[in-house]
Amino acid sequence: MATIRRAVIPAAGLGSRLLPLTKATPKEMLPVGDKPVIEHTVRELVASGITDITIVVSGGKGLIQDHFRPNPGLVDQLRADGKAAYADAVEEVGELSRLGHITYLDQHGPYGNGTPVLNAARNFGDEPMLVLWPDDVFVAEVPRAQQLIKAYEATNSPVLALMPMDPGDSQRYGVPVVKEDLDDGLLRITGLVEKPRPQDAPSSYAAIGGYVITPGIIDELRDQTKRWYDHRTGEVYLTDAINAYAASRAVYGQVIHGRWYDTGNPLAYLTAQFAAALNHPEYGPHLRRLAKELEDEATGGEA
Repeated sequence: MATIRRAVIPAAGLGSRLLPLTKATPKEMLPVGDKPVIEHTVRELVASGITDITIVVSGGKGLIQDHFRPNPGLVDQLRADGKAAYADAVEEVGELSRLGHITYLDQHGPYGNGTPVLNAARNFGDEPMLVLWPDDVFVAEVPRAQQLIKAYEATNSPVLALMPMDPGDSQRYGVPVVKEDLDDGLLRITGLVEKPRPQDAPSSYAAIGGYVITPGIIDELRDQTKRWYDHRTGEVYLTDAINAYAASRAVYGQVIHGRWYDTGNPLAYLTAQFAAALNHPEYGPHLRRLAKELEDEATGGEA
């Protein structure tokens, strides 16, 4: 069984649900706490032992590369000015690029979230890979990526990240068809149903972004892409490739232990930012007091 050492972060999206905030700033560079959201993903991968990260980008995403690029001149200036803490912080971000061996790839091909995965896989040979979206933040004792890797090592099969779902939210997610519960959150699944009505949802779990992708899934993406070029209709979706693979081979879901924050729409982004601020050891107490003061003003001090 191949060791997972590679990961793909698709970062070519427009961020249209966050316009006009993302008109000039890539959605991946919006801050959550004191870090851009994509940095949370990169840190998770590095902490999980990934040593080869490919970020798939499109035009207008140069700020991502600028952020992770080492800047020794700035570090030297900060140290000369006696700002050692700032210098250390800037240096650490640049070190992530080395530890994760971050490379960048321009996206080419049909529209759909399977395209950046296939673009990156051309450089990976027959190795399995992690795929994590850059607008998710997970707060967990064990990083989500490590939990997915552990599930892959137990099954030698593709793995999807899952979270428990309120049945009323099923139309927001891909919902897995669960065949077998193998304990400790590991589920054998036979496919995903995209955004079913609550009464039609096949389980109470949601696929929430995060995959171990194996060469068989890549083969399915290649077939999808060939069909697209033949007919020029539809889009190339990772979910479709997973469902095609699962029709005859094993696929698993791992229920992630931790808290998930999406940042892909205004309310979700504000929720992630608010949670990160409240949990900050320095800023949290002040913001909790401020939140209480604002609540008291809004309610006239009523309990």
